Amino acid sequence: MTPSWEPLWPYRAVLAVDARNFSAHNSTGMQQVNAVIQQVLAQALSAVGLSARWEQRAFPQHTGDGYVAGMDPEVLPGLVGCFPDALSQVLHDYRRHNPGQPALQLRVSIHVGPLPPTGLGVPMVETHRLLDHDALRDLLARANPELTNTAVVISQRVHEDVFRSGLATGGTLPAHYARSLAKVKTFEQPAWLHVPGLDWGLADPAIFETADAGTQQSASQPSSRTPSEAQAQASSPAPAAVSFTQNGDGNVQGQHQHFNGFGGLR
Repeated sequence: MTPSWEPLWPYRAVLAVDARNFSAHNSTGMQQVNAVIQQVLAQALSAVGLSARWEQRAFPQHTGDGYVAGMDPEVLPGLVGCFPDALSQVLHDYRRHNPGQPALQLRVSIHVGPLPPTGLGVPMVETHRLLDHDALRDLLARANPELTNTAVVISQRVHEDVFRSGLATGGTLPAHYARSLAKVKTFEQPAWLHVPGLDWGLADPAIFETADAGTQQSASQPSSRTPSEAQAQASSPAPAAVSFTQNGDGNVQGQHQHFNGFGGLR
């Protein structure tokens, strides 16, 4: 008798977004924000040539304070590369055209994995765990909402698939993403953070590393520190503040943001 087996579900790139401070709106405002989120997503994806793919998205659904849908995994280089800058630009444009509205800031999560047509499965859960990563939330919480409107997290699998492929990403480099360790409930996996216009080389990378994460460097971005250097850094006290400068796409920007110690981002 032939052994019984089941075919794997199709791989899907999962794109999820959440709006910061969504609960501050009343019911009418929440409906308006959710409609705006879908609008800016469509505009940003159209700007990077993914409009037709977006129209064919799988298991689309709003999540109250956000939106989630599946796309063909072959679009991942565009989602990881061009899309964050395009989304930031669209949000800046929306801000200029609606000066009386509160600034809209979005957290974005990108993951990939086998999912059924319903979208219910482990990769979907992991996508939302990444979206709840404290470091991602803290980036927008600390940012000036008129200057920084987008913060992105991608999974380790997405990072490897995109950047190890050598495919064009619209000029986006691995260095545009900073490694972090996402810990949400029982979920714990490496993740990669990106803020459009930010040079992570101007920020202390220790802010985003933990002792565990430091020993799990991705092969696509090996650590240049020796074990003794890493140990010395781990044992040294946190600096009072770490600052960096950001240049964004929506306007010509000069921004100094300060991470006071290591407590906020982990």
